[in-house]
Amino acid sequence: MSDPLLLTLNPGSSTIKFGLFRVTGQEPVRIGTGKIDFRLNPLALDLSNGGETVRVPLNAPVTEDLHEVIDETLNWFAAHFSLKDFVSVGHRVVHGGDRFAGPVAIDDQAIAAIDALVPLAPLHQPQSLRLIRAIRALRPHLLQSASFDTAFHRSQADVVQRFAIPSRFFDEGIKRYGFHGLSYQFIASQLAQLFPTLAKGKAVVAHLGSGASLCALDAGVSRDSSMGFSTLDGIPMATRCGALDAGVVLHLLEQRGRSLSEVEDILYHQSGLLGVSGLSADSRELLASPLPQAREALDLFAFRIAGEVARLATTLGGLDALVFTAGIGEHQPEIRAAVCERLAWLGIELDAQSNAGNARVISSAASRATVLVLPTDEEQVIAREALSTFRTLHREEHST
Repeated sequence: MSDPLLLTLNPGSSTIKFGLFRVTGQEPVRIGTGKIDFRLNPLALDLSNGGETVRVPLNAPVTEDLHEVIDETLNWFAAHFSLKDFVSVGHRVVHGGDRFAGPVAIDDQAIAAIDALVPLAPLHQPQSLRLIRAIRALRPHLLQSASFDTAFHRSQADVVQRFAIPSRFFDEGIKRYGFHGLSYQFIASQLAQLFPTLAKGKAVVAHLGSGASLCALDAGVSRDSSMGFSTLDGIPMATRCGALDAGVVLHLLEQRGRSLSEVEDILYHQSGLLGVSGLSADSRELLASPLPQAREALDLFAFRIAGEVARLATTLGGLDALVFTAGIGEHQPEIRAAVCERLAWLGIELDAQSNAGNARVISSAASRATVLVLPTDEEQVIAREALSTFRTLHREEHST
C-alpha cells in the first residue's frame, strides 16, 4: 500500500504555488513543489523535485472560476500519482477574521464564513475561494482544509489590536489582525527546534519578501505585528505603501479627485519600492542600480524595518533575537546589514562574513541580541494542518 499524499495550494495575486507531500509518519514530507504563473503566455505548470525542474505546458483557458486550469493540473497529478492516494488538499486563506483561530475542514458553513470575510481582504480572499470551489466541483471526494494567515495572531491583546476610533468599529471587526501568520508559525517551530533557549525568550521576526511584515514573539506566541487591518499596513513592500497617514487617502480622494479604485491601485500596486524608486519593485534590481532613487527606496525600506523592530521590542519589553526570513530576509545581506546598522543602539552587531554568507547565525559574539537567518515554509504548516484536520475527521468518523 502506498503512502498517503497531501496537496497544498498557496495563491498569490498572479500565481498559485503547490506543495506535494507524502505522509510517512507524523510529519508530512515534501516531495515536490509547483507553480502556475498567470503572467506567462503560454501558461505552464513549473514543477521541481530536488534540484530538477520541469515545465509542463497547460492548454486550458484561464476562466473566472479557474475550473479548466485546475482540472488540467489535477489530471497531470493523476497521471503521475494515484489520486486515490490523495487524502487532503490544504489551502492558505489570508483572512480568518475573528471566526477562525485555527485550521478548519471545508464544508458549506466554512465556505460561507470565508466568503463573508471578502470585504476585509478583497484582493486576496477571492483567490482562495476560487480554488476551494474549483476543487470541490472537480474532485468532490477530496477533503479540503483551510489554514489562515491571521489565526496565529489571535493571541494578541485587545490593546494591540485596537485603533483609536469609536469602539463600535472595533466591535464590528475593524481592528488590527496581522498577516503572514503561517510563516511566523513555522519560524516559531524552527526556533523551538534549533534554538530552544531563544525560543523561550523575546524575538522579532522580519518576513521580508514582496509582501513584508514583522512579528513580535514572546515564547513563540504572537504579541504584536506590523500589519494591521489590511496587508497594506506596516513597512513599505515591493508595491505596497506600508503605514500611511489616513489623511493622505482623504486628500487623494477629496482634493485630487482620484476615484476609490485609483487610490486602491496606487496604494497596492504603485507604491513601496516601486513607487519610491520609480524603477523596480525588485530589491535585487535596486541593489544593482547605481541610480540615487534606487538607494532612496532601499534606505527608506531599511529605515522603516529598523523602526518597526524597535517598536515591537517595546511591546515585548526586550529583545533576545532578531530573525530574518522570506526571499529578501534570507538572501540579501546588504539589506540585513542596513537594518542592523540602524539598530546598533540596541546592541545589535553583525558578523560581516557570516552575514555575507547567509549563515544561520549572523550576529557577532559581542551582539546583545542574536541575529538569525531562517528559511520559512508556509506550505509545510499548511500540510501539517491539513493532515491534522484529516486525522481528526477520520477519528470522529470511526468513533460514531
